[in-house]
Amino acid sequence: MGMPGKKWFRVGRRQLFRSAPRETLIVLHNKNTSRSCFSEATTTRLSEDIRISVSKEELAAIQIQACFRGHLARRAFRALRSLVKLQAVVRGVCVRRQARIALHCMHALARLQVTIRARQLLLQ
Repeated sequence: MGMPGKKWFRVGRRQLFRSAPRETLIVLHNKNTSRSCFSEATTTRLSEDIRISVSKEELAAIQIQACFRGHLARRAFRALRSLVKLQAVVRGVCVRRQARIALHCMHALARLQVTIRARQLLLQ
């Protein structure tokens, strides 16, 4: 069994270098959408867009951040899932206690009803 940190590093490295290496990446941000573009014809056609150049190192940093944030989100979800299970156990205990008290009260009412019906039969 290997170290868990090496697995994440290998996955991140594989995702990072899966595509062909590029020196710069031109990213266009519009008011409504965000998209990547590599041709100059599209950049001149869109006058409202902002042109940002992202280097290979910045792209790698973005990928590492995305992987790390995904890792944190998975860990938080796992903690939340265990918390939900704990809440279910506690609520189950409370519901069983409530049911036991309700059955005890119903049993007492049934005994009282039997006693009253017996008295009514004797008095007639």
